[in-house]
Amino acid sequence: MGDIKNCVFGIDFGTDSVRGLLVDCENGNVISQAIFEYPRWKEGRYCDSVKNQFRQHPLDYMEGLEYVIRQCLLPAPELADSVKGISIDTTGSTPVAVDRTGTPLALLPRFENDPDAMFILWKDHTAIKEAAEINEAASVSEVDYTKYVGGIYSSEWFWAKILKTIRSNPEVRDYAFSWVEHCDWITFLLTGGDDISKMKRSRCAAGHKAMWHREFGGLPPNSFFASIDPLLDGLVDRLFQETVTSEKSAGNLSEKWARILGLSTDVHVGIGAFDAHMGAVGGQVEPYYLSKVMGTSTCDILIAPMEENEKLVRGICGQVDGSVIPGFLGMEAGQSGFGDIYAWFRDVIGFGVAKFIEEMDLLSSEAKYQLKKETYDKLLIQLSEDASVIEPGANGILSLDWMNGRRTPDANQELKGWISNLNLASDAPAIFRSLVESTCYGARRIVERFENEGVPIKGLIGLGGVAKKSPFIMQIMADVMNRPIRIAKEEQTCAMGAAMFAATASGVYNNVLEAMEKMGSGFETEFVPDPQNAYRYEKLYAQYVKMADFVEEKFY
Repeated sequence: MGDIKNCVFGIDFGTDSVRGLLVDCENGNVISQAIFEYPRWKEGRYCDSVKNQFRQHPLDYMEGLEYVIRQCLLPAPELADSVKGISIDTTGSTPVAVDRTGTPLALLPRFENDPDAMFILWKDHTAIKEAAEINEAASVSEVDYTKYVGGIYSSEWFWAKILKTIRSNPEVRDYAFSWVEHCDWITFLLTGGDDISKMKRSRCAAGHKAMWHREFGGLPPNSFFASIDPLLDGLVDRLFQETVTSEKSAGNLSEKWARILGLSTDVHVGIGAFDAHMGAVGGQVEPYYLSKVMGTSTCDILIAPMEENEKLVRGICGQVDGSVIPGFLGMEAGQSGFGDIYAWFRDVIGFGVAKFIEEMDLLSSEAKYQLKKETYDKLLIQLSEDASVIEPGANGILSLDWMNGRRTPDANQELKGWISNLNLASDAPAIFRSLVESTCYGARRIVERFENEGVPIKGLIGLGGVAKKSPFIMQIMADVMNRPIRIAKEEQTCAMGAAMFAATASGVYNNVLEAMEKMGSGFETEFVPDPQNAYRYEKLYAQYVKMADFVEEKFY
């Protein structure tokens, strides 16, 4: 492994799996990496897609954390003594109910199989009614506590999920002393925390999803929440008012977790953050460049000078001081469905194949899973190849990208996807292309919202699995946007961003900008708009906007 003096772990807890990178601090070289698919999630436990209920068990996270770190150390166990820090990112808002010790209720025998005691995943939309009530309360309040989260509170976020859970599950309500975000709990776990009042809360998570802001003195007051429902009365006092930015250390690795992971208690654990925010750093974000982390959904991150905070951008997810890089305003937008939409269509047309595989009695469950995965991967590749030869507008199909609701602009999780103008000649590649185009149209609406609100977009940066793996989708994105889009060289940009924060939190670098400069790997390619296709998409995009406005007005 050569003479590696300082290395760090960047750990990225995604929707389906946790990914770990062991990174050389000097140059950002990835020494080793590992991935762990959540076993309970893979089995579909605690979820009900019909109800938009998506829950994850903390054991999936704990087992995954141990696995990826130990796997990364296997090729070079001698590097354990050179590990200076660990930082993590997670999906969000993904809160969980905890007791006074900060233990998720799902880890207690009484609640080990109760979905309401699990982490409530970002894409769980069971709290639409509660989000609407929060918005109504904010609209009549003397202070609009939603003004820094785009003016619309979402069912994907912290308070709506809490309210929904304590209304529907009295037992969880009675046992839950407080609530924490996934990114805060992992750092608390690693540092051996056992008193929830001492948990350090992430500025990123609190500002973008819990309505925390300096102007309010922290969270909105208890009176605001009690006016929504008396069940929320007193909860603010059991939460937090102070937050910490992610370049700071949350403390050292506890003796227990140092033993589990095979590391030293000298290792610093950084304050956690949401995946897209650390991913933007891993992709070397620049002011006014929109960093698009494209996976199951998209999270669009932009940093700007702090004076931009005077502009309240309507309909985005949030604008928070220091949520991405200290000293800059972090702005977030995104789409509730992106890769998930492609996977949904793949699953629909592959239904018969999946049933055939499930009925193969000679195969084990794991063999069936792997065969199904390989088959589905090939199916997506074939769909992309066949769809790529279709010219824009040639099939006449127009779709809306609201299969999982709409995150931005203007959150509305009640919306549903649409596919229009089908006929008996509409085949799978044609429908697939229209779905891809719809996600790119949705991405363009986000760019236009920023610009219409006075925030310039100087360029686009593509990050994540879809950006790396699908030239087909990225070319359509460039054509629809009529802008070039640079693709980061590092595939695991979220985990790399976490590694950069770990290098800063452990003192290897003085600040995140320095770590980003030293450890960044740059860009591997750039997709440039095809002028002819960009011209065609101008007309098609106008049709998309017209249909979207009509559907929302008439049906929702």
